Amino acid sequence: MTMVLEQERVDAEAADAVRVVVANDRGGACDALVQALDALFDEVELGEASTLPALGRMLAGPRPPDLVLLDLALPQIGGFPGLLYLRAQNPDVPIAVVSSTADGAVMRRAVEVGAAGFIPSDAEADTVREAIRGMLDGEIWTSPDLPCLDLTAPLDAAVAESLRRLSSLTPQQLRVLTMLAQGLLNKQVAYELGVSEATVKAHVSAILQKLGVEGRAQAVAAVCRIEGGSFTRSPAPR
Repeated sequence: MTMVLEQERVDAEAADAVRVVVANDRGGACDALVQALDALFDEVELGEASTLPALGRMLAGPRPPDLVLLDLALPQIGGFPGLLYLRAQNPDVPIAVVSSTADGAVMRRAVEVGAAGFIPSDAEADTVREAIRGMLDGEIWTSPDLPCLDLTAPLDAAVAESLRRLSSLTPQQLRVLTMLAQGLLNKQVAYELGVSEATVKAHVSAILQKLGVEGRAQAVAAVCRIEGGSFTRSPAPR
């Protein structure tokens, strides 16, 4: 009986802990983040994901994280389409972009596709603490040290149209598009998703139709239009 009660106490403490997942491929959370979390909360459960599938599994678990800190250059994330995919799959989990790109246009586009904030990767602990507190309170947070983010200013017409069309894709179509942006062939996408190549071809056809383009190259170009190619990496060697 004592062991059961002890386990119940441990489980209760775990349930009260704030859960934060750091999604990057560099291994571990930065010191500023650890310091910020320790200062803000009594109990913190810090998770790490180095690929999009690993992050997806953590988000689909029995208790999703309270906050995700996402590097858009994470392997297989595919930049903004990957962020759109994660937001579509997990609308109740705030996802903040952590990036060294101090570009107001990129920051705004991240917010346009659903990011809860934009944190500089070299931010000090005080800045990270302010950001985490704000985003967990439901705010959209950007660093005052970076270019002013004006969400009321009109987007470039081509970018706005690309964002609108990308937002019309289903989560699975967005997942396929992230892989196309990585340069994977249909058979490779099929293998990664565990589906038939015919299913992938059907998804690609639907993606091209929704994006209003005629081929894969134009679909990837639509992605690059909103992110300038900043977050797209070549696939890892097989």
